[in-house]
Amino acid sequence: MATSFLFCASYQVLSKGAVLTMTYSVAKDYIGYGIRCNSISPARIHTPLVDGYLRKSFPGEEKEMFEKLSKTQPIGRMGTPQEVADLALFLCSDEAAFITGTDFPIDGGFIKLNGD
Repeated sequence: MATSFLFCASYQVLSKGAVLTMTYSVAKDYIGYGIRCNSISPARIHTPLVDGYLRKSFPGEEKEMFEKLSKTQPIGRMGTPQEVADLALFLCSDEAAFITGTDFPIDGGFIKLNGD
């Protein structure tokens, strides 16, 4: 179990790194054409995938584990798909015309506010 988790986690890290690198590359290559490129890096977002994982991995303890996972976010809850969509819509709008080559973690403060 631990080996397969590490195997999957390493692919997730690699794919997120690839998205960041592609974002920077596309932003730089196409800025002269007026094309902007940004990326969104969501953390824990409450989706049916989360619910399915909790049902499969923690039968009978889903609610307790959901609360536990939610509390790992400094904001005290998981994000919603709508919050990610709202950020994407903003980045596609004219209001974001001066933003390019940037990654936006939408993580309830997880990266910046966790730890010491």
